[in-house]
Amino acid sequence: MPVPGPGYSITVRVEAPPSTTAAGDLTSAIGRAGGVITAFDVVESHADRIVVDITCNALSADHANDLAEVLGALPGVRVRKISDRTFLVHLGGKIEVNSRVALNNRDDLSRAYTPGVARVCTAIAENPEDARRLTVKRNAVAVVTDGSAVLGLGNIGPEAALPVMEGKAALFKKFAGVNAWPVCLDTQDTEEIIRAVELIAPVYGGINLEDIAAPRCFEIEARLREKLNIPVFHDDQHGTAVVVLGALRNALRVVNKDITDCRIVVCGVGAAGSAIIRLLQHKKPGDIIAVDIDGIVHSGRGDADPNLQSIAEATNKDGRTGTLSDAVREADVFIGVSAPNLLTADDVATMSADSIVFALANPDPEIDPLEAQKHATVVATGRSDYPNQINNVLAFPGVFRGLLDAHAHKITDEMMVAASNAIADVVDGERLNASFIVPSVFDSAVAPAVADAVKRAALASQAGDPAPHGGSALPWSMGEDTEY
Repeated sequence: MPVPGPGYSITVRVEAPPSTTAAGDLTSAIGRAGGVITAFDVVESHADRIVVDITCNALSADHANDLAEVLGALPGVRVRKISDRTFLVHLGGKIEVNSRVALNNRDDLSRAYTPGVARVCTAIAENPEDARRLTVKRNAVAVVTDGSAVLGLGNIGPEAALPVMEGKAALFKKFAGVNAWPVCLDTQDTEEIIRAVELIAPVYGGINLEDIAAPRCFEIEARLREKLNIPVFHDDQHGTAVVVLGALRNALRVVNKDITDCRIVVCGVGAAGSAIIRLLQHKKPGDIIAVDIDGIVHSGRGDADPNLQSIAEATNKDGRTGTLSDAVREADVFIGVSAPNLLTADDVATMSADSIVFALANPDPEIDPLEAQKHATVVATGRSDYPNQINNVLAFPGVFRGLLDAHAHKITDEMMVAASNAIADVVDGERLNASFIVPSVFDSAVAPAVADAVKRAALASQAGDPAPHGGSALPWSMGEDTEY
């Protein structure tokens, strides 16, 4: 199922004989070994040799090394250097800080720093809400992790998590103009994490929790939402749920089914699965069946976990029991956020006609998409090398852009539903089909649409919110100034 991709892209610099067959010999060797060549550049040419850079995609780090060895084994060929293009991207980090104001002379310094800055400090001290207008807070998000559940790597710690958080910050900036910064905490104690985020919160207009293991992430998010006057959003939970809900809305349009008539199986009830179930309930599906490692979740299991107890009470109205295979029988939708290779083509064959399969475990899904397509009408994964990629990048940049623009103090389910609807609506009726239910992450229409929907929902919710949203009427104030 896996195919060579850019995540394992290498450039191999080799010396080869200057024969007429040299290029063909090199490219053929890569092809026979299962690599995919993306560039072939002659960097030096001499009477007795040529020096060539061959860039190719591999299946894994080991496969990349195998490709280099294959080249080195050719007669007269010497491998000079192997460059892993992924590591090259990360050298020195992926983000930096730039000044938004000129600091070229004494006048600039007097306004941006002392003595002029003191007047701005005094204005904020008199009205703290003005920090949202006069500081980076108005456009800043903290990307907070403890490194306990990073991608599919598990508990690898805060320093090893930093490349992911840097990437997240870069995506915030690229897609929504949001200044985000990694905050990797060297603790996995719930109380310390909560307190640390409380202490840094004055700098930020929002908190994006990332890669914190369940069930600790539930308590951390819930308590921070109570304590802080800025939105707290756990992307692994809610970002996934927002995109899944939008994709499902369009998938149901393809198969011409109403969600209120559908039985939906959610496999995996950790952070993402729990949030998906919660957001799905706003659409009033016919029924939701949750499945974990112990089978179908139901109230008779006697689970001690409060999260599982809550899910059991809110789902499985007929009290079904059994395995995942039992759960998917005659179901309309399967949503997997669990582990690889849990579902078979035979299982999908037992689902209802025109079934929908979202196999989102990464990097390897619950079922090979090609196997699922034998029986399901719509298939989605979390991978970029198959159609219908369910990717959080469709959600979090626009969600925070909307929250920041609304000067929101919280995020609600209604705002997340609005975001999911906006994602779905980017795929208009002319483009919608079984292989295109969500837009590309590079579709420039997505983030603005999501931001607008979230902002409108946030402003509507603030009508009854007692938290302050205005600022002082200072001479500098010109309403909603500065666009990003």
